[in-house]
Amino acid sequence: MVVEVRENGAVVEVADGGKAAAAAKLTVKRGEPELVAPAEATPTGEKYYLSNLDQNIAVIVQTVYCYKPPAASGGDNGDAVAVLRDALAKVLVHYHPLAGRLTISAEMKLAVELTGEGAVFVAADAGCDLADVGDLTKPDPAALGHLVYSIPGAKNILEMPPMTAQVTRFKCGGFALGLAMNHCMFDGLGAMEFVNSWAETARGAVELTVPPFLDRTLLRARDPPVISFEHHEFEEIPDVSDTAALYADQDLLYRSFCFDPDRLERVRALALAGAGAENGDDLVGGRCTTFEALSGLVWRARTRALGLAPEQRTKLLFAVDGRRRFEPPLPRGYFGNGIVLTNAVATAGELLSSPPSRAAGLVQAAVRMVTDGYMRSAVDYFEATRARPSLASTLLITTWSRLAFHGADFGWGAPAMSGPVTLPEKEVILFLAHGEERKSINVLLGLPASAMDAFQELMDEI
Repeated sequence: MVVEVRENGAVVEVADGGKAAAAAKLTVKRGEPELVAPAEATPTGEKYYLSNLDQNIAVIVQTVYCYKPPAASGGDNGDAVAVLRDALAKVLVHYHPLAGRLTISAEMKLAVELTGEGAVFVAADAGCDLADVGDLTKPDPAALGHLVYSIPGAKNILEMPPMTAQVTRFKCGGFALGLAMNHCMFDGLGAMEFVNSWAETARGAVELTVPPFLDRTLLRARDPPVISFEHHEFEEIPDVSDTAALYADQDLLYRSFCFDPDRLERVRALALAGAGAENGDDLVGGRCTTFEALSGLVWRARTRALGLAPEQRTKLLFAVDGRRRFEPPLPRGYFGNGIVLTNAVATAGELLSSPPSRAAGLVQAAVRMVTDGYMRSAVDYFEATRARPSLASTLLITTWSRLAFHGADFGWGAPAMSGPVTLPEKEVILFLAHGEERKSINVLLGLPASAMDAFQELMDEI
């Protein structure tokens, strides 16, 4: 794929067929899929409990890690397939639920049948060099989908294993690791810890730096459930602006916008400029984080770009890591979803007629709302209702900017590139760390063509 970096830092598509060219260059021949079972005996014949936080986000997340040829990485590539396969068998001893299969429990919830049959592993060869993959600053399912293995004919997640892995060797000597993992098995931090444990096992480690804590019953619902918050994250908001027609009538474009440290500071300054008593003390203490400022900016810009009616209620969802917010905190290495979705709701008119501090303040309030009480209430809400968060008239921000996926060194150095294959839903925006020092943030999103042009103009002003 080809991208152009403008002087103001916005990264956009170049309309020259670069995306199609990348997909055309990347031809991959897969071998037969095999099952990699744990290298030692693990518990079998029972069901592994998944918490209510796991139930909410049972979707497949696909990521790709690309590694340079041995001359560029300074090591001997050897047989990456054999090294990663053997290390996977060893690390699955610790993460043995990943070797099982999803099922439905007696409570009519997702659980894992501990079969021990193994993770699906595929070796593949690409008919091109790693350089032909392009730049992972923007999801490209047409090209990157060749690097991740999906179960043919699977109709639902019960027919998909918790994880599949594909190792693709390139003509230049580099290779790519493509993972398809069910979000119900772990959140971003948990996935990062698993991949890094796999990597250090491949490098010869006997003991894991962060061994997984497998008992998810720590997050069982209370009996009876106690729902003490309104939980608007589950609310279905009517689409009075008829954005559904906009998405149906126009092509969906994906673009990536890079915010370097200077640009991020300008975003914070914009949010802080309007704060104060005259605006209802939008920001506590007149302060805000980079995340709060950037999230508020993107929420407002997307609202304007989509042309939402002033009376349109719009919801912002994002995940907050609850590991340290639970009382007591979740144990180190907790294997599962420790994140909780929090929310902010406003009308389009309120967002766009108020200074940026208003949107940033709503984000800040949503972050501060996430206490042990709120998270326990969310767990109990699902127990009582079996409701899942609604994306109607919603923006869902997923933040990967703090995840150290660059630490996935299997013996050939850190990945030269890593990133998502696609965004899971049209309502999702992804924040990714960017640059060697990881101080910049790439904002990835998809919008109908006309809305993307309007969003681009708004970003150009910053």
